[in-house]
Amino acid sequence: MLDPTRPILIATRGSALALAQANAVIAQCRGAFPKLHFELKIIKTTGDKRQTASLAQTNAALPKGLFTKELELALLKHRADLAVHSLKDLPTDLPTGLKLGAVGQRADVRDVLIYRDAEFLKQAPSADWTADRAGRRGFEPHLMLADLPAGATIATSSTRRKAQLLDQRPDLKVVEIRGNVATRLQKLAERAELDATVLALAGISRLNFRITPAGRLEGNAVPDGLLAVVLPPEIMLPCVGQGAVGIEIRAQDERMEAVCVELNHFPTHQCVLAERAFLHEMGGGCQSPVAALAEIVGDQLRMRAVSYRGAEPRRAEGKRPVPEAIDLGRQLAAELK
Repeated sequence: MLDPTRPILIATRGSALALAQANAVIAQCRGAFPKLHFELKIIKTTGDKRQTASLAQTNAALPKGLFTKELELALLKHRADLAVHSLKDLPTDLPTGLKLGAVGQRADVRDVLIYRDAEFLKQAPSADWTADRAGRRGFEPHLMLADLPAGATIATSSTRRKAQLLDQRPDLKVVEIRGNVATRLQKLAERAELDATVLALAGISRLNFRITPAGRLEGNAVPDGLLAVVLPPEIMLPCVGQGAVGIEIRAQDERMEAVCVELNHFPTHQCVLAERAFLHEMGGGCQSPVAALAEIVGDQLRMRAVSYRGAEPRRAEGKRPVPEAIDLGRQLAAELK
């Protein structure tokens, strides 16, 4: 079934995070199938080309599948065999002929609040204080959302994060930010009008960034003088599929199904099945103002969800046996509609 003379093409976006995820998948593939040859195929998606468009708006300029459509087309045209996605970007309705073949083991689902270090700014050379940077302000390590000053400005392109931030701190100003992780961090470091941003812990971890015990954010491409603190799910519930990597394949490709058996992490797969079923029933995509997190506890799948579609936030929790993951997602969606 698995011909060693035929290379397996793995499609991914070209961002640093996407490449890190794809390379991790290739390493897993090579470990499981040492006699097979795997090649990386980098594809630029619509989302990569439209870095200035607002993700918080649904309009003709922002089609469904911003970061997945071109990868899926490569699968359908047999120009690729597997497509590696951040699962949070993968729509719940896949094109005819494609399916979610595997889900990798989930990384930490939490979000991170990132901001400038007040002590670092005090030590900055005077020559660095140009007119456009003079107004920058920083804060102390281990700052929490409640500690931000009134009217502070947080940059995020996520409607989910924006809704939860304003739910807890209506006084905050939330503005749009685009670009990859490194670009966003650079904007935060340099732009005086921004006080903080929120990113996924899984993403910065896969880029080999780390938060030191002192609260500093460190790593290649991380500007000097940034601090970070992890936000618990009780403060910032993650988006559907956050922290998980999805492997998309052709629906009738038995060859790739055999590969996916080795790539799939069953507990993570069941959790995201529940979350994606919830999102599907809510009728939303990755930029819908809803959040959900499913976790396996013993033989039960427990899930909590929140929707910000109405005038007031609505929350729901539930649990079911693990095999009833999809039913659990549908149940919580029905409660929140």
